[in-house]
Amino acid sequence: MYDGETVGVVVPAYNEAGHVGEVIETIPSYVDRIYAVDDASTDETWPEIREHARRRNERTTARNGAGGTAGETASVVPIRHERNRGAGAAVKTGYARALDDGIDVVAVMDGDGQMDPAHLERVIEPVAAGEVTYAKGNRLRSSRDYATMSRWRLFGNLLLTMLTRVSSGYWELSDPQNGFTAISNEGLQIVRFDRLYDRYGFLNDLLFALNVNRQPIADVAHPARYGDERSTIRYSTFVPRLSALIARNFLKRIGRSYVLRRFHPLAACYALGGVVLLAGVAAGGYSLWSAGVDTFLGGMTSFVVATLGLLLMLFGTWLDVVENEGLVHDIGPLGIDGSARVGAVYDDWGLDMAHDGGTTGDDPEADGR
Repeated sequence: MYDGETVGVVVPAYNEAGHVGEVIETIPSYVDRIYAVDDASTDETWPEIREHARRRNERTTARNGAGGTAGETASVVPIRHERNRGAGAAVKTGYARALDDGIDVVAVMDGDGQMDPAHLERVIEPVAAGEVTYAKGNRLRSSRDYATMSRWRLFGNLLLTMLTRVSSGYWELSDPQNGFTAISNEGLQIVRFDRLYDRYGFLNDLLFALNVNRQPIADVAHPARYGDERSTIRYSTFVPRLSALIARNFLKRIGRSYVLRRFHPLAACYALGGVVLLAGVAAGGYSLWSAGVDTFLGGMTSFVVATLGLLLMLFGTWLDVVENEGLVHDIGPLGIDGSARVGAVYDDWGLDMAHDGGTTGDDPEADGR
């Protein structure tokens, strides 16, 4: 229990033998339930989960004393999917069990060991305190962590950050694919998580569901930690699927938030701007390929039209940013004195760059893992 709130941790795992057992063993003692979900692994992940669940449950039973059954005192609930359903589905299975158990705050720590349990408290704290509905980790606040990422990983993360900001409406968040998260019991009920995406992209879908319900979230800075785990994502399927999900969620969010719930001018800006931009581009192509149109005059006219469409869309984006301002609570790295500072620019996990000396998660596709 943490600050009077019961805490559960979902540990989704697929082919994480050699890692998932250590994750289970190192989760802090204030956690009331650990839901270790094996997504039909083909290696020794399931036996490893069962063995470490047995060990931890025996210790818990001994600590609580005699008189209760193992099921009443067990701290680890091992769960296995009969078929591979995707990492999002594994998290959803854990969420469902946590709701059944009446857990107040439900965190997620992937079974690959990339998430340091020492930082779990910082992710849980704003949710347990009732400040936000959902909290997520952010590994993009320190230049030291930038250096530990490969250029390809960093490029992908920054690109997905921008696309997810546009899609979700949380314009101030970073590192959207970070699976180190926590959500309140009420939040799980609000977002209807059982309808969310099952595969890689679940986190993006969850952010969309939170935003259309106007839920505040926290971006919690923490250092990156990489080991010998290897990603088995098949980018040939991952990129098209995630791109389609992000585009669909953007259109759904604009429709639900700014048309159905209440009409807002930004919806007209986006729609009209998109039509005008496409018309300008199409006219430019026609002027280049049609012999009956003056190339220079046609090109300039289409350029002006396309620019007008782009400006309308940018104005709609600005209105969207204003509408969602303040929904993201920025929790910075721990300072030298152990306190968390908000809203500053940090470097190297402890130094405020503005004041010298001042204080301051793998979801493989189900068919390609």
